[in-house]
Amino acid sequence: MSDPRDISDAPQVELPGTAGQVARDNPDLWRTFQALGEQTGKAGPLNEREQRLVNLALAIGADSEGATHSHSRRGVAEGLSAEELEHVAFLAITTLGWPRAIRGLTWIRDVARRGAKS
Repeated sequence: MSDPRDISDAPQVELPGTAGQVARDNPDLWRTFQALGEQTGKAGPLNEREQRLVNLALAIGADSEGATHSHSRRGVAEGLSAEELEHVAFLAITTLGWPRAIRGLTWIRDVARRGAKS
């Protein structure tokens, strides 16, 4: 496979760096990962927008910069505003604490503010 976006659930979003290279080098692994994501999305009643916001919240909660960037990039590509994505970080303040929520906000802004300007 030359481009992992050919089988991605978010083909408009390019996989960065190592993640993209692993997907190109291991297309069966990438297909399986994409299929798992598709099935988890179908496992309940949440719509795609709600699923994206929940996944972003989970990424912040897991303290994962890469996953927060990923879900922010995909959220922007799906039409979510920077303000909607940032609201997820604000909601994290009372559960995760100020430092972790602000760290998540910073990661969201790495992507969302840049995406909103382009």
